[in-house]
Amino acid sequence: MASKSKLLDRWGNPVDRAALTEGRQATTIGSVRSPITGYPADDLNPVRLAQILREADHGHPIRYLELAEQIEERDPHYLGVLSTRKRSVSQITISVEAASDKAEDVAKADMIRDWLDRDELTDELFDILDAVGKGYSFTRIHWDTSEGQWMPLELERHDPRWFRFQRGDLMTPVKLLDNGTEAPLDPYCYIFAAIRAKSGLHLRSGLARVAAWGWMFKAFTQRDWAIFTQTYGQPLRLGKWHRGASEQEKDLLFRAVANIAGDCAAIVPAGMDIEFVESGSVGASSELYERRADWLDRQISKAVLGQTTTTDAVAGGHAVSREHRKVQEDIERSDAKALSAILNRDLIRPWIDLEFGSQTKYPRLKIEREEPEDLKGLSEALAKLVPLGLRVEASEIRDKFGLSEPGPAAEILTPPARPDPMPTLPDAGPDQDGSIERRSAKIKRGSGLPGIEGAEKVTTHATGKKSRGSETDGIALQLEAEAEPFIGRMIEQVSVMLERAHSLDEFREMLLAGFPHLDSAGLAKAIGMGMLTAELAGRADAADG
Repeated sequence: MASKSKLLDRWGNPVDRAALTEGRQATTIGSVRSPITGYPADDLNPVRLAQILREADHGHPIRYLELAEQIEERDPHYLGVLSTRKRSVSQITISVEAASDKAEDVAKADMIRDWLDRDELTDELFDILDAVGKGYSFTRIHWDTSEGQWMPLELERHDPRWFRFQRGDLMTPVKLLDNGTEAPLDPYCYIFAAIRAKSGLHLRSGLARVAAWGWMFKAFTQRDWAIFTQTYGQPLRLGKWHRGASEQEKDLLFRAVANIAGDCAAIVPAGMDIEFVESGSVGASSELYERRADWLDRQISKAVLGQTTTTDAVAGGHAVSREHRKVQEDIERSDAKALSAILNRDLIRPWIDLEFGSQTKYPRLKIEREEPEDLKGLSEALAKLVPLGLRVEASEIRDKFGLSEPGPAAEILTPPARPDPMPTLPDAGPDQDGSIERRSAKIKRGSGLPGIEGAEKVTTHATGKKSRGSETDGIALQLEAEAEPFIGRMIEQVSVMLERAHSLDEFREMLLAGFPHLDSAGLAKAIGMGMLTAELAGRADAADG
């Protein structure tokens, strides 16, 4: 075990173990950690928005961070797609890889696995992923040393307004003290998460910068839509007074016409008329506002999720939705890998260092969704490969299918009784055997090659002369002896296949798959010699005749 005396954080700052056990700092009005925020989104316009973003670029992000909060509160669509992206990662099961197979490394990994089994972890990861919208987030690690060990007790989200970035590079995070000065982050105290939508400064990499423009333009559209609806959604009330009406009567008529909009009721003298004039193009005009708002929502969906079909109803059907879902899965995997790296750097490594000292290798968290396995393809492959001799462990296959080991008293599923794999062929006559299996057995017992067997018999021409076939008997017997081992091996394999095949088609596939691996070079040579011998014997008989 390495020494525990000298620990440095990722920026080279020494770790103060005593500072890690200090209590939490409460939020108080008037301090740096004030719970009260501003509302820069009120009456937002392009000039003010540009000023807010420019302030953030120069290292003053308060109004930008407050604007990002307001957009999430006021735009249901942005809140929905952003929460979808964060929750899809925060709920993925986390696995732990030990640094090695050594007992001590496995024990460290088990310690982390036990800690991960906490109900609060999902919400804590959701808060860490606030970096997706704002570009970065800060989470305080509260350490537990009550039993003489180091263990994370709680991961608490801290308001990003309580932090800044060093003026020299605008990349190194620092914290604000109560007096407003900046100080380095306490080593091993914070998880600093930076998940960028684009390369560059953390202050310019959050999705909220893109969403701010879309939300502002949509707010303009919604305001104009509301005014249009209020003005043209109800018919125009036109009041008419009789000739010689007084100013008092005219005022009375105007109040009556005005009250009809809200109260839907009014009284006028008998000599006055009110006419309702309806606009015939209200529907077509209002669709422009709806189409513009929907278009802006789709742009936000593209920015946050990379696609639109999982949030908006568009043409294309299920196939398009599946393709777009793959894009969202790519983003999910990227966020999961980024979060894994952040936790390994700012949580797991400090924990192991505090508890065991600096290590050469550390256990690693992995946040990744398990890919579904093609069990149907696996079943089909096993059905073909196992009969050919592939050895497979049964417990491994049961695990893949989620099946348990059957007990001694369990009812076991068994395959149905197999029919006769090879029907008996019709009787070919008293001198011929009609069974394929019996023919195979006959050859296996050494009856000889059909082509060579005829060479063993002495044939007689019609003239009664004995042919020279008998002179080739020795050669035929020698060729049969050479071919017998190859024929025997082939017949043995064919017999095994024939017993295990369920149908003729399966038997054919097994033959095609099995015979390419046989060494048939010796058999081909023997057959070739037999054919040559038969040819020479025939020519000799022809010459004698």
